[in-house]
Amino acid sequence: MRVLGHGDDKYPTGRLLESSAERSWAGLLAERRSHPAGELPTFTPPYTEVAVLICGPSIVTRQAEGIYQRTTATRGTIWLCPAGLKEDFIHISRGIAEVLHLYLPTNPFSVLATAGESSAVAGAQLRYFGGFRDPLIEQIAHTVLMEMHSETSSGKMLVESLAISLSAALFHGYSNATLRSSAFAASRKGLDRRRLQRVLDFVEAHIEDDFSVARLAATAHLSQFHFSRAFKVATGKSPHQYVTERRLSYAKALVAQTDRALADIALACRFSSQGDFSRAFRRATGLTPSQYRANPGSVGSQRQAFSGARTTYFLQQQVARHT
Repeated sequence: MRVLGHGDDKYPTGRLLESSAERSWAGLLAERRSHPAGELPTFTPPYTEVAVLICGPSIVTRQAEGIYQRTTATRGTIWLCPAGLKEDFIHISRGIAEVLHLYLPTNPFSVLATAGESSAVAGAQLRYFGGFRDPLIEQIAHTVLMEMHSETSSGKMLVESLAISLSAALFHGYSNATLRSSAFAASRKGLDRRRLQRVLDFVEAHIEDDFSVARLAATAHLSQFHFSRAFKVATGKSPHQYVTERRLSYAKALVAQTDRALADIALACRFSSQGDFSRAFRRATGLTPSQYRANPGSVGSQRQAFSGARTTYFLQQQVARHT
């Protein structure tokens, strides 16, 4: 689902510093904004919003449906605003240099449920809560910021996974409901052999395609949340980590075994630029793509080949184990 955010409709006096609107992210939109001192008008948000203060202390006062909040805000302070909840006003005592606004779908909890749990999730509501710190939400916000600054090959999947993690954090810590404990028991188990093999085969067959966590979850016939947990139990890696590693392995093969242009390889492996590809390649191998191509028998290349073979063997063992 594409999320549009609130933008200037809610924040007419602020300045947009950076936005993920041009990225092909699904399930989450991120905006970095600065906010001058003053009062923001009444607004009813169509999307769920999580705001995290990055830089610039202030006193923020806001009110919605009779709930009045006054916060001495510093770096890491968080505010939540559910979709459809009319905010009477937001007052900012002094200008704030930078806030990260994360927008989720109107119902951010729908990604957490399988068919049998849809009614429990549908009844959950996010609370209007602000002026608090949460290490997990802060870490998610920091990772989103890093991806905005430097896009990676599987950035779309990373952000999609972060959106799921953020929704789960909001559900468990800041909503009026929790799923039955049995609802999460299945996701603590790894994917069974057939589902895991289907997903691994899909990744290999579509390694150059722009697919998402939602597509992998559909291949396994699970919700995105349950799939992500079960996949990590089965493989020891998140979907994003696994796909990133496979794309880098594929890139190494193309660099070493073909004369394909490095810029083309970068695009084929879903990097936003050749520069981003070169940096990721060097982090993984210790060599630039050009060095790797010129010295395919180098120690670094041999070490990476061994690592790739070990990863393949590990996954084969995981598939065999889940019979």
